[in-house]
Amino acid sequence: MRLTSKSIPEKMTFSAIFNDFKQLTKVGLSLSVVFSSLAGYLLAVEKIDISILILLAIGGYLMVGASNAFNQIIEKDTDALMKRTMNRPLPAGRMHVSMAMVIAVSFTIIGLAILYSINPKSALFGAISIFLYTSIYTPLKAVTPLSVFVGAIPGAIPFMLGWVAATNAFSIEPGMLFLIQFFWQFPHFWAIAWLQFDEYKKAGFNLMPMGQKNRKAVIQIIIYTVCLILVSIIPVLKITGSFYIYPLTAVILIFLGGTMLFYAFKLYKHQTNKEARQLMLSSVLYITLVQIIYVVDKFLH
Repeated sequence: MRLTSKSIPEKMTFSAIFNDFKQLTKVGLSLSVVFSSLAGYLLAVEKIDISILILLAIGGYLMVGASNAFNQIIEKDTDALMKRTMNRPLPAGRMHVSMAMVIAVSFTIIGLAILYSINPKSALFGAISIFLYTSIYTPLKAVTPLSVFVGAIPGAIPFMLGWVAATNAFSIEPGMLFLIQFFWQFPHFWAIAWLQFDEYKKAGFNLMPMGQKNRKAVIQIIIYTVCLILVSIIPVLKITGSFYIYPLTAVILIFLGGTMLFYAFKLYKHQTNKEARQLMLSSVLYITLVQIIYVVDKFLH
């Protein structure tokens, strides 16, 4: 059977179907979000409840998978314009929109039900995350660079979601976890936007803070990176409730943040994709190590 961008193959192998499912729900991204949620949970508990941990992992995965599927449904036409996304199952014609919608809606209902079984507040924040990502952030991408600010809100929810799942309460501790991941979103996403600037432009997206790849945009990246480092070490002051860290931990976090800041200044100086990629990779390393370090520090108290 001859395939076109609008046709669906009559027969597909299980492997091909599974790969399309992984692309639609962005399994790699979803698992990284689950990691954040589990870290938040471990920071909040004194005694680990394995059943809650499993429910949080599954519910968190379904929540993010649903958001990603809705996003690709909405952006299937613009995805077809960019090399990075044109081979996704919807723009490539390997999956019907109706099938993607079934997956997205099913993930939403099941994911929120699982989070609700943990506690109602977890389900509430899960629902807020899906709504903001799909109904506000995604449409705004074609309108204003401020969409990045909106997108940073659902992007920051998973870390604090773990704490809320453990305590059924929103207080200063999950608020701090939210702020840390909120400020992290900006240097991370703008580094990606720098790398994908021309591709995004084809699709009508302009996501750089100043609308261009220039030093003014990098200054914004530097400012938010500094804010990220400062917010990350606030718990050392012991003003964030039961969430606090040792001074040595704060020093380690400053060093890790300094690595991000180093690449941000390199980007300011050279303004090339090489430095943007280094910044992006260092940001991924930073948020991963920060969450691990927080958990290790907590269990050393």
